[in-house]
Formats: sequence, structure tokens, C-alpha cells
Amino acid sequence: MSGKRFHLGWFTNFGVDEWNAQFHSSGMPWDGDFYVDMAKQLERACFDFLMLEDTLMLSDVYQHSTEAYLKWAIMAPKHDPAPLAALIGSATKNLGVIATLSTMAYPPFLLARLCATLDHIAHGRFGWNIVTSGEDLAAQNFGMDKLPPRELRYEMADEYVELVNQLFGSWDEDAVVRDYETDTYADFTKVRPIHFKGKYFSSRGPLNTVRCPQGKPTYLQAGGSPRGRAFAGKHADSIIAVANGVEGMKAYRDDVRAKAVEAGRNPDDIKVLFLIAPTIGETSEEAQAKHERLLHSDLFLKRALALYGSFTEVDFSPFDLDKPLPYKLTTNGEQGSLDKFMQWGSNKTLRQLTIEGGNSSSIELVGTPDEVADKMGEAMEAVGGDGFLITAPSNRINRKYLIEITEGLVPALQKRGLTRTAYTKTLLKDTLREF
Repeated sequence: MSGKRFHLGWFTNFGVDEWNAQFHSSGMPWDGDFYVDMAKQLERACFDFLMLEDTLMLSDVYQHSTEAYLKWAIMAPKHDPAPLAALIGSATKNLGVIATLSTMAYPPFLLARLCATLDHIAHGRFGWNIVTSGEDLAAQNFGMDKLPPRELRYEMADEYVELVNQLFGSWDEDAVVRDYETDTYADFTKVRPIHFKGKYFSSRGPLNTVRCPQGKPTYLQAGGSPRGRAFAGKHADSIIAVANGVEGMKAYRDDVRAKAVEAGRNPDDIKVLFLIAPTIGETSEEAQAKHERLLHSDLFLKRALALYGSFTEVDFSPFDLDKPLPYKLTTNGEQGSLDKFMQWGSNKTLRQLTIEGGNSSSIELVGTPDEVADKMGEAMEAVGGDGFLITAPSNRINRKYLIEITEGLVPALQKRGLTRTAYTKTLLKDTLREF
């Protein structure tokens, strides 16, 4: 089998590894060494990038307590992704590194300055995953009672991105002249204030950092709701997407590409990467047994519901696992993720929904490396592109799973001509747009 090449990214956070599993890793990943090693392994497998997820709170949604989140290390504890991005950027040569930074938490000038610095450390391979934050608990850590409504958050984020884009453009590409004869490092006529005054944000500018190697960082975004998809279509270079099956994946990609056209963009400049969590075994039976052990344990069900509660802000604990939800839920959190998980109208029980969607995989991928590679190729052929964002089924990483993917699945994909075997570009943005 040989088909159109697609892109690969990895989704993780600077958090707890699978410390109590049979094949655990370091157990104490807090100095970043584990993740730097991980990045080097992804680079050997020619991944486009490693994406570092983040949240800014300790959840207490599930059973109105922090117990589940700390006991099972669900979304906490975790460290700030920006210093880790710097470590990875300086330790690699080709792999992109993307950090999640919230428009709620950073003044625009501070974020633009940080991103410009990180893009230089990574030699043009840094990306910003744009989030507005979706939890009132996060807002309360920054002096607010609650978040603005979701639609308003996106309106504010549109202005925020417009502002940081102007800050990134406040230095001309040739502003640094290093002229020895005139003793001039930078030409002051090519560095300008922006005098931005918007409805929500303002900044004088210019940045006091040198222009980014990419001009501006590569932008990622995860837009699930209609407003989120419009935002992604307008701004993103790559999109983190979660969908239900191949039909859902194709519908999502087609919709986002249409929104990119509406925003005056070339849709081919946006790479939609669908989240998957493959389960790999030496035989089909071994892989299926691993899959069943994970999804049918009571611990998995509780952890999955607590995890989904943390970013949808819905406490699922009062609902009967063996009955459909009695009514449709809405949230000011991540409505798109909630809709994907709940499959409204399917009449499935909460247990069924959790087993089917609790590992956040857009399609079920269980089998040998060759079997999974074939399924991925067939899915991309049907969807039209652009690639996959891999995460661990347990939402925690260990070295064994990383090896199964990078030294098992990826060679099977490469053998079929589906993923790259070498890097040919220097900048992350160019790597994403290579095919």
C-alpha cells in the first residue's frame, strides 16, 4: 500500500509519566530530561512536532473535590511548558516544539516577547498553541470570578492575535544590520511602535526582541465549536482535531477548510491533525487484549470521566453509568469536546460513551504496526489529509509505548510511503507545508 504522505505530531504535557505501570519510566520527570529524551526519539522518527498541552488550575469538578485529580495525577501536577520548550528546542535540530499559552493569562506583549525568544532558541521551530482557557477555576487563579462567555472569549482572542501579529511585525526582517563601519547593530528606522488600541487590548510596541526566524511562530489551535472552528480557520497553521470516526473527521476538515477560504486564506496552508491513541501489539490478539484491559477497568472509567470533567466543567459522577444522560449538557468550557464525547442523539449509556471516547481517539486503532498503519492510511485517504496527533491511550507516557510507536508503527508507515523518512526544511512552518 502506498498513498499520500501525511504529517505526525505528538500530544503530551509536562506532567506525570506512567509512574505505577508495569513498564514505568522515570517516575520523577520534573527536570525535563525524560521529555528531552522523548523529543529526540520523536525526531529520529521524523515527527513534525511535539505539542505540550497545558492548563492553569487544579480541577475539583469530579465529585466537587481535588481528590481524584491528585490521587490519579489527572492534569496535575504539571509544570509550565515554556521552559521545557526551550530545553527541547536547544536539544534538537529538526523537530518542532509547541507550547500551550493562554490568552487569558499572558498580556499580549509578554506572550509575543516569550514566543519570539523561544523561536530563536529553537532556530525557527517553535509554535504557539493558542488557547483562551476554558475553566472558571483558571480564571480565579488570575483574579477573575469566572471566564467570559465562550463566544466573547473568541472575540477577545481574535483581537489578541491581531495585536501580537503586529508586535511580531514591529521589526523588519532586515532590521539587524551589524554594520561595523557605522557601529550600528540595528537600524532604528526598521523598528516601529504599533500604537495598538483595541476594544479589549492595547500596546504601544515595538517588541524589544529580535524578529522571529519564522516571522511569527507557527500557530496551533483546537477549535471544536462553530466559533472555535472559525477562529482556527482564520489563524491556525495546524489544528488539533478530535472527531467521531472517518466521516466525522472528513466533515470537520471540510468545514474548517471552508472557514479558511471565508477568511481569505489558502486552506492547504492549514494542516488538520486528528488526535489518536493507537494500541500496538506483536499480534492482533495481543493488541486487542491490551485495549480491553484498559477500557473495561473501573479505574479507567473513573479517570476518564474525571479527565473529561476537568476541561468540560461537567461533573459526571452523579449520572448512572448504565443509562443515557437524561438531558443534553451545555458548558462554558470546551463545548466541542463535550459534544464529541457525548454523541448526542445516539442513546448510548455513559459507560459506552466513556469506553468509546474516553481515550480521545478520533478512530479506533488497535492491532499490529502493519494493521494500524494500513488503517491510518485508509482513513487519511478517505478524509483527504492532513495527518495525526498521537497521544498515549492512558493519557500518560512511558518509554515502552514511545518505542512501540516510533520503532514499530512509524517504520510501518514509512514503508508504505505515508510519512516522512527525512527532514528537508529548516522552519517548522515550512515542514508543515512541505506536503
